[in-house]
Amino acid sequence: MSDVKMPQLGETVAEGTVAKWFKRPGDAVVKGEPLFEVSTDKVDSEIPAQASGVLSAILVAEGETVDVGTVLAVITSENDAPPTSTPPSAPSPAPGRVAPQSADGTVKMAPSGSVSLSPVVRKLLAQHGLDASEVTGTGPSGRITKDDVERHVASTSLASPMSSTQSPVVRRLLEEHSLDATSIAPSGPNGRLTRHDVEEHIAQGQPEPERSADDDEIVPFTRIRKVTAEHMVRSKATSAHTLMVREVDYEQVERVRRRDGSNFKEEEGFSLTYLPFNAMASLLALREFPYLNASVGHDELVVHRRINLGIAVDLNNEGLVVPVIRSADQLNLRDLAKSINNVAKGARDSTLGVDDYARGTFTITNPGPFGTLITGAVINQPQVAILSTDGVTRRPTVVTNDEGEESVAIHSKGMLALTFDHRAVDGAYAARFLQRVAAILDELDWGSVL
Repeated sequence: MSDVKMPQLGETVAEGTVAKWFKRPGDAVVKGEPLFEVSTDKVDSEIPAQASGVLSAILVAEGETVDVGTVLAVITSENDAPPTSTPPSAPSPAPGRVAPQSADGTVKMAPSGSVSLSPVVRKLLAQHGLDASEVTGTGPSGRITKDDVERHVASTSLASPMSSTQSPVVRRLLEEHSLDATSIAPSGPNGRLTRHDVEEHIAQGQPEPERSADDDEIVPFTRIRKVTAEHMVRSKATSAHTLMVREVDYEQVERVRRRDGSNFKEEEGFSLTYLPFNAMASLLALREFPYLNASVGHDELVVHRRINLGIAVDLNNEGLVVPVIRSADQLNLRDLAKSINNVAKGARDSTLGVDDYARGTFTITNPGPFGTLITGAVINQPQVAILSTDGVTRRPTVVTNDEGEESVAIHSKGMLALTFDHRAVDGAYAARFLQRVAAILDELDWGSVL
């Protein structure tokens, strides 16, 4: 007999949602074939069977969100006795606690790691009705600190007055059924709304939300669309967003693209766009302006030593994800271009793991290929800045020669738009950063670094 458990999809992931079972109880299972699909807030992953046999019981139904380590199903061989199954609709044990075992000991819950929590953190979690799996730890080895709990409570309270007392499962149920938490009587400790409360409320029957006229199309949000929307709203509620824009002369970049673009595409298999040049100029400038490679803590700025570059990727209009290139400032221009292409392709093909989206410190979004002028992007929390690289066009500009004489020439010009958290830095700091990025793009001998 073999237990099928919720896998550890990444070091930063504490729970997952069973999105789909590919087999039903009684079906034969072959080791290595897809058994079920798991969804997290970043990626969907098909999980292969770890053993061959018969799927004798499914313990967690589709749509259920459980902790890493939770037993989801049982696979038995011909010599195994049938297990005592638990109905899929049975309430899940509280996160982080060991569930009562069935007769054969198959229903087990992995501990949440509360032994590594300090007494202060445990007290704060209890006061706010939180489980450790709901809070992202920023301490050593992902340890949850007092500031992490307070920051989580503050951010969720801004998004919804009651959200700080709701588990991820409860929040998901409320969103899926368009329910107002204040309309449901809570039965949990300290007035906490439980999953049973919501499910009971749903079972009583709720009127369908009012639909538009017959000539309107209703397009339900996909899971990734919901996650993207939630992240954007939370970011706006958390940060003091400020937009600053700088015009850039790309003529030096354009000359290299014209001269070496064909050979580059032949060698690498993709086009040499403006994005890697913008990325490298930003990485070089961040070394001089490290306060933009940071996150805001509790009355403090956490400045990151490594520059892990996030690249915003559109998933065919279904949502937005930000895969991360670790230590991007250590790459040369060509390798940076290849890394950007690889993570973008991996995100769209759903071949990246959860950790490929973790620990970003600065993000670039690139709407430029669509000819945008100025884009005020939303900050990718908990970072303090995001750079939008907008469209580049050929237009007249005034140039000055070595003797100081002015003339009009046709150059490639474009805008860089920096959205920054005004809690972290002031406008002058952000302006100097943009000035430095623009100078690098205009003055660096790009042909020598390609």
